[in-house]
Amino acid sequence: MVEQAQLELPAGLRRAHLIGIGGAGMSGVARILLARGAFVSGSDAKESRALLSLRAQGAELFVGQAASNISALPEPPSAVVVSTAIKETNPELAAARAAGIPVLHRAEALAGLMAGHRVACIAGTHGKTSTTSMLTVALQHCRLDPSFAIGGDLNESGANAHHGEGGIFVAEADESDGSFLTYSPSVAVVTNVEPDHLDHHGTAEAYTKVFTDFVDRLDPDGLLIVCADDEGADALGDAAAKRGIRVQRYGYRVSGPDDAKIMSYEPRPDGGVVRVSLKTKLIDVTVAVPGDHMALNAVAALLAGLELGAPVDGMVAGLAAFGGVRRRFEFKGRAGDVRVYDDYAHHPTEVSAQLRAARTAAGSGRVVVVFQPHLYSRTKLFATEFAEALSQADEVVVLDVYGAREEPEPGVTGALIADRVTVPVHYEPAFDVAAGLAAGLVRGGDLVVTMGAGDVTQLGPEILAELDKR
Repeated sequence: MVEQAQLELPAGLRRAHLIGIGGAGMSGVARILLARGAFVSGSDAKESRALLSLRAQGAELFVGQAASNISALPEPPSAVVVSTAIKETNPELAAARAAGIPVLHRAEALAGLMAGHRVACIAGTHGKTSTTSMLTVALQHCRLDPSFAIGGDLNESGANAHHGEGGIFVAEADESDGSFLTYSPSVAVVTNVEPDHLDHHGTAEAYTKVFTDFVDRLDPDGLLIVCADDEGADALGDAAAKRGIRVQRYGYRVSGPDDAKIMSYEPRPDGGVVRVSLKTKLIDVTVAVPGDHMALNAVAALLAGLELGAPVDGMVAGLAAFGGVRRRFEFKGRAGDVRVYDDYAHHPTEVSAQLRAARTAAGSGRVVVVFQPHLYSRTKLFATEFAEALSQADEVVVLDVYGAREEPEPGVTGALIADRVTVPVHYEPAFDVAAGLAAGLVRGGDLVVTMGAGDVTQLGPEILAELDKR
């Protein structure tokens, strides 16, 4: 148990106003603040499930963002919390600065809540949400009650964050804007390092360096866990070891006596079993989500849990009980003998890994993917790689780009990807007809995946409704 003195709220967070409070990261911070007794207020552009949940927990929330939201509070906030997505022109942020209210980045607020805990941070270009979630559920199974903050909702609890009493804090560490350099973990996992988010970092070299800087924030006696099968993560481990940092590797290509060597992976339609050799002991880990990439994530979670003091048997049982994360190959429903899933993959490597998993889950059926590119910069940079990954499916629907924080770029559309796909492909820029198009392509026994980081997630239920009509 963590002593109460260690759990006192930082003074600056006792009355916190969160701009964009409905987002995955911001709502997680809000949940923990509320559980720790803070007065929490916030705003978002529209009503959402997250706002309904936070309001029920006592948060004072506004739909729509205006300077008057700050002045309407019974007392001025001790801090206003923002993410990188909040621009300086935001009226609430401008009002806070004009009033001299301290402004904290979301990661700074989360780092304040980590004080007094043993912290495990999961980083990497891909797989960090799933790995963080696996570690959290396994530690819960071991009755260690960790606090956690994850970029997705656990299927077990429907929550993305929790204030626990166990003295451990597990957090997904986001490299996209470099904000994970706020954390100082005692255990750090890096699943992979592959250039991404170059709209922020600028170059592949700068992107790689931010991981080096993150590793340098480890506690002096901390542990870095890296995937030896990923070139970027393995090189990160080599460099860290030369600087005297304790490193443990996992994967098929390991040789150190303390490393976790994967001996085999047996895929199954609903997951798989990975056999790991660790310090001369063979451990069979059942993974209830499909894909060899998920097997790697499970081994990373196992090592992190053991370093945090969890028992082997408890971790193995907890990983077998892991039910997945919302939007990570999430089962949306069935229409006849057609299954529909939804996945967050928005980088070529993620798309490729998830379609391999979908192929296993589909059995003798076809894989039909409805893909929505995310960000104009990423679409332009990786159009060929996206097309190669999508060509693992049997039939592909490519939607137009979900721009998110970016302005449209002339000539950059989903057609850049569709034109390069080598299997039957349909470019459909009209979002409102995409569900009907996809349903019309489906045959009995097919597996359908809606894929991307944008609003493509809305199409799963619509495709199921169309299939039911037919």
